[in-house]
Amino acid sequence: MSNRAVLEVIALDAQDAIAAQSGGADRLELVTDMAADGLTPSRETFGRIRAAVDIPLRVMLRLTHGFAAGDVDALVRAARGVRAEGADEFVLGFLDADGNPDLVAVERVVAEIEGCRWTFHRAIDRAADRDALRKRLAELPGLDAYLTAGAAEGVDAGLPVLVAEAARRGTPGYEPQILVGGGLRLDHLPELRAAGIDAFHIGGAARPGGWTGPVSAEAVRTWRATLDA
Repeated sequence: MSNRAVLEVIALDAQDAIAAQSGGADRLELVTDMAADGLTPSRETFGRIRAAVDIPLRVMLRLTHGFAAGDVDALVRAARGVRAEGADEFVLGFLDADGNPDLVAVERVVAEIEGCRWTFHRAIDRAADRDALRKRLAELPGLDAYLTAGAAEGVDAGLPVLVAEAARRGTPGYEPQILVGGGLRLDHLPELRAAGIDAFHIGGAARPGGWTGPVSAEAVRTWRATLDA
């Protein structure tokens, strides 16, 4: 069995997707509007990206900035729309006003995507109780990853949490893969890999020109080579 680490890259359009795949990305997270920290892309954008690359695509399901679900009916319609275009992997995650998982919203969206694989995104880093959140979501179908920096402030602050959670892998609530992202740098990788973490998510790190510029295949290639070393 391969021990190759997963490298997921944020893509906004087909140009990003092609560059990321060329650089060695294993999977893409598809979003729009990074000024709002990543919202659901249009059906047309998904279709163009799906036609351009052949690696897995995880589509963000979020319609407003932050971690409140907002209009759940609209979220369900958005999920239905991208599913109709062929989407079969997703990213989502909602908290209530007290920092607990919004199970009503999450369960409605998960029911709409009908057991597709999905990531619970960095809402976990804003949760009132990470452990309780994991255990409350543990039985939801399709949940196979948590995108997390270990702390709201980013990986620098969250490294001890990430290492501790990696040590609990396979216990109740900790079966999904840890997908590290949020201020992730190349110099974080040795400690994370030593802890057994095998999935990594980059956004700005793949764009030397910032969010106004495209994904750089060379930047992605550097991450791929470092992970494979």
